[in-house]
Amino acid sequence: MATIEECREALKEFGGKLGGMDDSNKKLVRTVSLRVPDLDVTFHGVLREGALEDITTEPRERAQVRLTIAGDDLLALVAGDLNFAAAWARGRVKLEASFSDLLRLRKLV
Repeated sequence: MATIEECREALKEFGGKLGGMDDSNKKLVRTVSLRVPDLDVTFHGVLREGALEDITTEPRERAQVRLTIAGDDLLALVAGDLNFAAAWARGRVKLEASFSDLLRLRKLV
């Protein structure tokens, strides 16, 4: 079972993938939350300049991009052992965002 610290490190790498898909996303600034139900924790951060910054577990306002994923699935996703689209289609990953943000993140899905 994944630990909170392993998930925090994986989230930093995953944030880089979210923000680093293409040059247009480098200017994207969005609040992000990632809920890990099996660890009963929600991480919050700000996606800015292709990186996820200010990662905390302190409660914040509703994020613009919200993900829900099990800890082990997050580690597998970041390691490349789990395909995001397949996990999303099977309900292992939940992604909530505005339509425009979903369009920006379409390369991930």
